[in-house]
Amino acid sequence: MTRLLLWRHGNTDWNAIDRVQGQTDTALNDLGREQALAAAPLLAAMRPDAIVASDLQRARDTADTLAALTGLPVGTDVRLRERYYGLWQGLTSPEIAERHPAEYARWRSGDESPGCEVESLDDMGKRMAEALQAAADATPGGTIVIATHGGAARQGVGHLLGWPTSILHTVGPLQNCHWTELRLEAGRGWRLRAHNVGVNPATTIPAGT
Repeated sequence: MTRLLLWRHGNTDWNAIDRVQGQTDTALNDLGREQALAAAPLLAAMRPDAIVASDLQRARDTADTLAALTGLPVGTDVRLRERYYGLWQGLTSPEIAERHPAEYARWRSGDESPGCEVESLDDMGKRMAEALQAAADATPGGTIVIATHGGAARQGVGHLLGWPTSILHTVGPLQNCHWTELRLEAGRGWRLRAHNVGVNPATTIPAGT
């Protein structure tokens, strides 16, 4: 049985102020590094066979904390990047609403391709699903940790499971350094086994379901 653990990267300064990162290559902040260090032993205890990360620094550095415990190399895949937010990258939501009101309104209403060079949800989901399936195919029957991004993880999971976007909108976001677990079961295909699992490094109390 192949298992995928989609692990969102730790906190960044842009996360902290709700600035759109997208594919901007931001770094973990002190909290993000602390979150990664707290989560890594839990993932190491699940005996991963491989680690694959988005090539963006915040994901790679998160993956490196697990690699340090397991001795596994970290592979990278550009398809695991976060959604490309085009002209919105580097802006806060109020700034986007002010500068691009029509496109922002379409995005808020659920438009999957609102304009301003923002990558469509379908395109993101397809590339993510391809990357996830490739990682699974490379380590059949193994446990693979995928260090990636919150929105990308959700959309990739949806494509693997065959869920429409309307269903995905009801799934809560991954917290920083939390993960989603998928298993490939014989005769059943991919199945969701857990979502938003992790630990709060300030309290060491497990969070999520």
